[in-house]
Amino acid sequence: MKPVKLIVTIIILSCLINYAQAKKKISEDVYKFKMIHQIKTTPVKNQSKTGTCWSFATTSFVETELIRLGKGEHKLSTMWPVRFAYPEKALNYVRLSGTTNFSVGGQGHDVMNVIRKYGMVPEEIYKGMNIGEEEHNHGEMDAVLKASVEAISKNKGGKVTPIWPQVIESILNIYLGVPQKEFNYLGRKFTPKSFVDSLGFNPNDYIEFTSYIHHPFYSKFVLEIPDNWSRDEYFNLPINDMIHLIDTSLAGGYSVLWDGDTSEKTFDRKKGLAIIPQSDEQEKSDEDKDTDKEEEPVKEKFITQEMRQSAFDNQTTTDDHLMHITGLAKDQRGYKFYYVKNSWGTKDKKYDGYWYMSEIYARLKTVAIMVHKDAVPSWLKQKLGL
Repeated sequence: MKPVKLIVTIIILSCLINYAQAKKKISEDVYKFKMIHQIKTTPVKNQSKTGTCWSFATTSFVETELIRLGKGEHKLSTMWPVRFAYPEKALNYVRLSGTTNFSVGGQGHDVMNVIRKYGMVPEEIYKGMNIGEEEHNHGEMDAVLKASVEAISKNKGGKVTPIWPQVIESILNIYLGVPQKEFNYLGRKFTPKSFVDSLGFNPNDYIEFTSYIHHPFYSKFVLEIPDNWSRDEYFNLPINDMIHLIDTSLAGGYSVLWDGDTSEKTFDRKKGLAIIPQSDEQEKSDEDKDTDKEEEPVKEKFITQEMRQSAFDNQTTTDDHLMHITGLAKDQRGYKFYYVKNSWGTKDKKYDGYWYMSEIYARLKTVAIMVHKDAVPSWLKQKLGL
């Protein structure tokens, strides 16, 4: 090839590459966020190969509450609640002859119930990592536990023996480790309960809310989701009140524990975005469309209370994930987005392990939230009788 043709070819290729990169940049930087409220929290953790988002999210929530309460920054054990929730689940499952849920999932109140009954410990004291791997992996443990409770609940021997709980305890001790009765931390000796007392943390100060029309608003009911195996009650609010509660909590310096559905294609892992587009065409995944064509934020649907109920009843909204809301932002149009701390680590994550969730997405896909009782406005406390 002649030098002149070679130079021209190189210039053309360079221009094409720069054009493609510019288009990609436009696509990736469509949304421009400005943080309105941001609450100090602890680093993002990684639940890895476990279904324990409920413990990771709620532990992050508790860590953040300790910062807000002026108790310092503490890295708490995420496996401590898991270790003590499983025997309670197993007991419930066997007593109900295997007719209830026994799975890896859970709810925010499970962590609070464990703290209330068994205390809590720092991460360095109880890592829950006895399998010789660098990351959590509960696949084998969960299978062994499920097989055990199923065998016990089927009761082929004629009766359930009084020693079966020891089997569950042994399995958990093997995989996660034996829980410490006493430990040293920051130069002091604690029990798990005295550690809670020393921090002045009260699990009774936290309230869960949901929003569905098959129960009266401003009353409490047992939310009918599989992971509510303990049958705890939630206050029922209209969705506008729930969104207002989230917003006022964040404005007041209170973070929010979030439970909802992340199975939508528009809960986009690549972009770190969660939205509900107006157009069904926009709901295609990145594999199904040319994302380089996106040059402005997506218009979203208007969500009604009835749409929420329909999604809950037809199970297109399920409680498949818990996360932790630590901030409120607005995009360049002034639309609200929640800054949500996830538990999938930070590697290859656009926003270092955080998601921007639109208010629209939250209106449709939120199953429940948890906040500190002092975050609840006085007018709402009166309606709820708090």
